[in-house]
Amino acid sequence: MSEVDPKDFAAYAEGADAWFRENVVRDPGFMLPLTFMEVGTDRQFDFLRDWQNRVYEAGYLGAAWPKAYGGGGLPQAFQNEANRAMRRHHGPIMLNAIGLNWTGPLLLDLGSEAHRQKHLKGILSAEDIWCQGFSEPENGSDLGNAQTRAVRDGDDYVVNGSKIWTTLGRFAKYMILLARTDTTAPKKYDGLSFILTPMTVPGVETVPIRKLTGEHGFTQTFFTDARIPAEGLVGVEGGGWKVAMRTLEYERGARGGQAGGHVAMGTNAFDVVNLASRMSRAGAPLLEDPLMADRMIEFMMEIQSLALCSQRTQVPALIADRPSGIPLSSKLMSTEMTRRLNAFAIRLTGQSGAYYVDEPGAVDNGIWARAYLNSFSATIGGGTSQIQANIVGEHVLGLPKS
Repeated sequence: MSEVDPKDFAAYAEGADAWFRENVVRDPGFMLPLTFMEVGTDRQFDFLRDWQNRVYEAGYLGAAWPKAYGGGGLPQAFQNEANRAMRRHHGPIMLNAIGLNWTGPLLLDLGSEAHRQKHLKGILSAEDIWCQGFSEPENGSDLGNAQTRAVRDGDDYVVNGSKIWTTLGRFAKYMILLARTDTTAPKKYDGLSFILTPMTVPGVETVPIRKLTGEHGFTQTFFTDARIPAEGLVGVEGGGWKVAMRTLEYERGARGGQAGGHVAMGTNAFDVVNLASRMSRAGAPLLEDPLMADRMIEFMMEIQSLALCSQRTQVPALIADRPSGIPLSSKLMSTEMTRRLNAFAIRLTGQSGAYYVDEPGAVDNGIWARAYLNSFSATIGGGTSQIQANIVGEHVLGLPKS
């Protein structure tokens, strides 16, 4: 793209700020999910699907994707500004997280022209919701040991097996599926294929999973002789491991190209400062407690450092020593920080922290307990914190696997 025209950019930024200021719904009359992993009711789904479509039609989602596939064809700086306006005005999350952030960028990168023409606009408009079929009940984080089978039969793959933690699986039209197409390959990674899989064909069943928080954001997906069109194969048969690893780079924030928006509305340090100003101990606000104030300042410094690290990745000279260090560690650092921040917030609420959403006595209707319990899903999805630490140790610091 050509350089950003300052006048065009200023007009776009002003328009985005005004649009979100005027269109964000503060209270739809029911509990909105904090993350895309919490969408469990039809009411939540319908509201968020409509919201994403409105943002897209207004020009503030997919602004940097090519016009040929439904995007705006603008420089990335425009979408970045729309993202800031969306957060500034506390806009709801973007529903189609897996499509916008993983599938779409992957298809722009490695997909065929037919894949792009068929899928990208529907991802942006939220017409086509996507889920992810990587993890399996018996294999946990050992993704390379996936056992769901896909056997080629003419123009289809016949798929049998099960996938778990398929967020939005009940609502999804498509899945990005990692399945085993060759059981004789000398290395387990060589027998896997990556297939764009419709969820509406016979033989595909989703079963909701009730989470600790009480909602059903996850599902388990079962395949029983499901015939999946082979035209959905991304790359070559048996080359699915490389495609999956590229997908995880998008999921972990190590590679750009996402359509925009945010998929989480987690609490932040300023919310916790506000909470501390309202809580008291021995008749004095907790904000005046030097130990509590010191801990909150530490959180604010940590949040600012994460933001600066993100900006640092845009300056090659600042990351020349370890160019992959920040991208590979950002997911680990941010999700663990969020978990600790919410745990600290519960501590501030004292005995009231034992109450949950809609329970009498809960502070702020139990949002702190809810945010804390939900924070664990982010430390697991896309690779657990333990696995992320291993990745940083091996690929950034050069430590041996043993």
